[in-house]
Amino acid sequence: MEQLTQFAPFLLMFVVIYFFMIRPQQKKAKNEKEFESTLKVGDKIITKSGLHGKVAELADTTVIIETMAGKLKMERSAISMEMSAALNKKQ
Repeated sequence: MEQLTQFAPFLLMFVVIYFFMIRPQQKKAKNEKEFESTLKVGDKIITKSGLHGKVAELADTTVIIETMAGKLKMERSAISMEMSAALNKKQ
């Protein structure tokens, strides 16, 4: 019984870390994957580096973005979910 009371603070600390750090990160990653899979040609997007453009072509893991400077090929994961959603709400 004494051993259980010794490990109780560590167990409680792990539970708190899980619910406040690990679980929200997993939910965010799931939402980003969902966002990447729902992209379609013609969507206006902003990349995580700040480039604005419109989706011209889609591949399995890459996307070709049409910008004012031309076309760029990028990874789907480089597209910012939050910024693109905010951009599409404005219009």
